[in-house]
Amino acid sequence: MKKKENKCNNIQGCGGCAYMLGIIGAAVYYISATTGFWNTLLAILKALVWPAFLVFDLLKFIGA
Repeated sequence: MKKKENKCNNIQGCGGCAYMLGIIGAAVYYISATTGFWNTLLAILKALVWPAFLVFDLLKFIGA
């Protein structure tokens, strides 16, 4: 019995890496503007849900 290799051959399979880079970038952006522990914690939480902010602002921009 052959064991399947888990390779990333298409763009859908590699989305996790791009999403993780987005989270790191958003965390750096949000944390750079904070002071204090609770604001930093809030910045980390915002970094985890940055796609929701992106979609919300995009829909607001197009008037949907």
